[in-house]
Amino acid sequence: MPAFDLPMRELERHRPEVQEPPDFDGFWRDTLKEAAQTDVLVSVRPVESGLRLTQTWDVTFRGFAGDPVRAWYSRPAGVGEPPPAVVEYAGYGRGRGLPHERLTWVNAGYAHLLMDNRGQGDQYGNGGATPDPHAFAPGGPGPAARGLLDPRDYHYRRLITDAVRAVAAVRALPGVDASRVAAVGNSQGGGLALAVAGLVPDLAAVLVTAPFLCGIRRALDLTDASPYGEISAYLSVHRGAQEAAYRTLAYMEGVSFARRAAAPAHFGVGLRDTVCPPSGAYAAFNRYGELTGVDPRKEIHAYPYNGHEGGDAVQVRRQLDWLGEVLESGPVSSPPG
Repeated sequence: MPAFDLPMRELERHRPEVQEPPDFDGFWRDTLKEAAQTDVLVSVRPVESGLRLTQTWDVTFRGFAGDPVRAWYSRPAGVGEPPPAVVEYAGYGRGRGLPHERLTWVNAGYAHLLMDNRGQGDQYGNGGATPDPHAFAPGGPGPAARGLLDPRDYHYRRLITDAVRAVAAVRALPGVDASRVAAVGNSQGGGLALAVAGLVPDLAAVLVTAPFLCGIRRALDLTDASPYGEISAYLSVHRGAQEAAYRTLAYMEGVSFARRAAAPAHFGVGLRDTVCPPSGAYAAFNRYGELTGVDPRKEIHAYPYNGHEGGDAVQVRRQLDWLGEVLESGPVSSPPG
């Protein structure tokens, strides 16, 4: 697939206006307040993973509406001082899989929490273990369209809330430097990490690659690839539902979360990405931090001949180097207000 989005010179200054609902902040404040009414941890159970240099626990924490959400928590065996933590969010259709699958961050010396995706896990990888008991509102069969007609019913209201609660969960676990927590993800995971950056004011860093849910309206015009294609498919049948869907999606827009984020940020994007078009990532990057009253450190790496895989292992190495440098300087302070 050749490059199909804006040319680089336009991407670098792409700062589209976003149609934010007037109650955007209140919607998320009330949602997260409700979720925080109960203690976050439910259980922390050690598991045998077959890895001698890694300790792993099967964690259950309370997410949206107090629902139990599963996660893998891993630490390097035999560490002394509590290390910083990386909370990682999986891509669309994936679950947390098996505890030995994702070892990059724990091998780099971090405590690592990998959150399961509620109601997902059946399309790729090795499955998940977290059902979504609220998936009953009108919408398409796939997660991207579940409850699409009302923001209070939408799947991503629940998943983003789970993602925020995952940060609270890792901070409550033993052996973690709670002042230095980073959010990391690719694709859907990148969209979740960016939402967390906009909703958790004292996050230490955020690393996103090919983020989903950024520049949503433009992406729906550019691509029919899933997950955006699931939304388009639903609207192709429910022809009068477009405005209601757009209203719902406006509460999940990654650019809006990026505007409210203050943590140092590292982005990656493939310029031939037809799954999450690059203009969405650049819109979030270019408007990142603009409402916080601070000038957060940020950088973006573009890969002109790559698609949704972005820079792949090259990007991961850049993330490792960058995060190590950022966390050496200690935690960031909360933005004004």
